[in-house]
Amino acid sequence: MATAAPAETAAMRRAIELAARGLGHTSPNPVVGCVVLDAAGRTVGEGWHQRAGGPHAEVHALRAAGERARGGTALVTLEPCNHTGRTGPCAQALIDAGIARVRYAVADPDPTATGGAATLAAAGVDVEGGLLADEAAAGNEAWLTAVLRRRPFVLWKYAATLDGRIAAADGTSRWITSRESRADVHRLRARADAVIVGSGTARTDDPQLGARVAGVTDAEVTQPLRVVIDTRATAVKPGARVLDGTAPTLIAVDEHADATHLQGLAPILRLPRAADGTGLHIPALLKALYERDVRSVLLEGGPTLAGAFLAAGAVDKVVGYLAPVLLGAGPAALGDAGITTLDQALRLDVTDIARLGPDLRITATPALHALHEEI
Repeated sequence: MATAAPAETAAMRRAIELAARGLGHTSPNPVVGCVVLDAAGRTVGEGWHQRAGGPHAEVHALRAAGERARGGTALVTLEPCNHTGRTGPCAQALIDAGIARVRYAVADPDPTATGGAATLAAAGVDVEGGLLADEAAAGNEAWLTAVLRRRPFVLWKYAATLDGRIAAADGTSRWITSRESRADVHRLRARADAVIVGSGTARTDDPQLGARVAGVTDAEVTQPLRVVIDTRATAVKPGARVLDGTAPTLIAVDEHADATHLQGLAPILRLPRAADGTGLHIPALLKALYERDVRSVLLEGGPTLAGAFLAAGAVDKVVGYLAPVLLGAGPAALGDAGITTLDQALRLDVTDIARLGPDLRITATPALHALHEEI
């Protein structure tokens, strides 16, 4: 695209910041931010998509701008939508407001919503895409991945010692990482549509899997769907904390498993086994979740489940919390992922390293998993 004016670049960066405020609240819709500049280049309106079914970012920003939007410029992190769903098309709202220029970051890959740029251009609006596209795509990675791959975005989180152990030899694991790291995990939960654990974690830890974010009331946190992969329907028992009613729960079992003891306690999802027969078929699980409007998943299961997801090519990002602790024995963070030689190793690109209390948080993505190449 053509070189943008500094004011437009700054406004787009602000729109990306605004979009992030919607994380955890807009699914199955994307997060979107919008800044409106008047004809003189001054900011007169800001907005972001706050919740699914509510007004889109452009509508909030245009309402704030009022008549000052006429002849001005709209900076939007995603191509304005062109369809009528629970809200009207944003492309038409921009036209009706008299916006003269639109600069958007990422083209909308959703076939039901795309075409907004063409509609704007046909109405005489100067429209162009690509401004800060990589930054905007990173902020919307879960939704973009889901649209492009027709399955939820999967973030695998694990906590381990510096030598890669998730528990001691006797099974004790509370707490390897710090309070700061555990609080950060709750932030990840609050942004995810679903949290997944396996039967081993359900049996050993009896996790509750809810999201609690410091400084945010429970009413302001959208609780994720709690998914337990309990292949043989033997790990989740009546009275388990994951059935406490504070958040929705789904229990995935083998299509032939006897789950009568769970009837009335939580919805049951019956799935086929994986080809090797050791667990459930991961692509079938993700397909079923996608059909339930789940667009992002936080994988919190143990090493066996993590290995199964990696073997299925279904991990989009890894967040590892490493504590300055050595154990020398105990289960490793990752189980069998079908990798038998170094040539098959899954190489990762480290995108962030942060200090959380005494721990390190390392964020990485599979090296051949670049989302921007698909947009």
